[in-house]
Amino acid sequence: MQLRSKHLIGIEPLTRDEIQLILDTADSFKEVSTREIKKVPTLRGKTIVTLFYEASTRTRTSFELAAKRLSADTVSISTTASSVQKGETLIDTVRNIESMAADCFIVRHSCSGAPLLLTRACRASIVNAGDGSHEHPTQALLDAMTIRERKGQIEGLRVAIIGDIRHSRVARSNIHLLTKMGAEVRVAGPGTLLPTGIGKLGATVTTDADEAITGADVVMMLRIQQERMDRSFFPSLREFAKLYGLNRERMKRASPDAIVMHPGPINRGVEIDHDLADFERSVILDQTANGVAVRMAVLYLISQAAAGAAGGAGTPTGGAH
Repeated sequence: MQLRSKHLIGIEPLTRDEIQLILDTADSFKEVSTREIKKVPTLRGKTIVTLFYEASTRTRTSFELAAKRLSADTVSISTTASSVQKGETLIDTVRNIESMAADCFIVRHSCSGAPLLLTRACRASIVNAGDGSHEHPTQALLDAMTIRERKGQIEGLRVAIIGDIRHSRVARSNIHLLTKMGAEVRVAGPGTLLPTGIGKLGATVTTDADEAITGADVVMMLRIQQERMDRSFFPSLREFAKLYGLNRERMKRASPDAIVMHPGPINRGVEIDHDLADFERSVILDQTANGVAVRMAVLYLISQAAAGAAGGAGTPTGGAH
């Protein structure tokens, strides 16, 4: 089996089988990062470009590590030091770099739909590394990998997603993925941070964090995205922390073996108390580590799909084993 598309724009278009394929492939690639020499020749000769129009630490670094561990050549474009500052458009930027024989672009952009636009304007593969408030597919995939590792499965689990749902592409991608894989998803936040229609994606919606967390197997906290807020959505960070922040008392409502997740970066003392960010059932660092394996899997599988679409040789040489 292989992916139907040479692009990864979101979780919504993926089938359950495709999600399963990515997760299973990520499992096989995870071992590479434990080797003394952390490389396989899978994508040797391929050129992968990271193009980030927004700040990033975890996503950008793990994509670059993933590409390098697959032996691809990597180019990192910083928009603050590129012709973007001279007025060059996104499409012109990508087309010019593509003319130098780039095979894949990993794009983060503040505008929802920017990666999809690029799939219609260039021949290279496009991977969405987060577009506006739309989707962040690889974050949801690494979250699913982490949940599956810790819980053994996703189907039947109760997952609470708490915080700034309105501005969160992570929430949208996770709702799409987790519901497709059979989990019960609950989202909670202030009414001002719950977008209209979010329940239509398949999640149960509430303004009561305690209600959402009660009996949950997974508690996923989200960052307050103040950089996307054009007005005040709640009175103060202190009040938000009191009503929606994860603390020891609130955590008692979850299942006894519930795990705590956060996509990062964490605002400690706001979304989550200091001790809970580091306690024994926090899997936040596991999420970060699994990001490399998931992104290796994505780059490998879209390369395979691109080769198939072009009538190429099929599976690239040198797998994870």
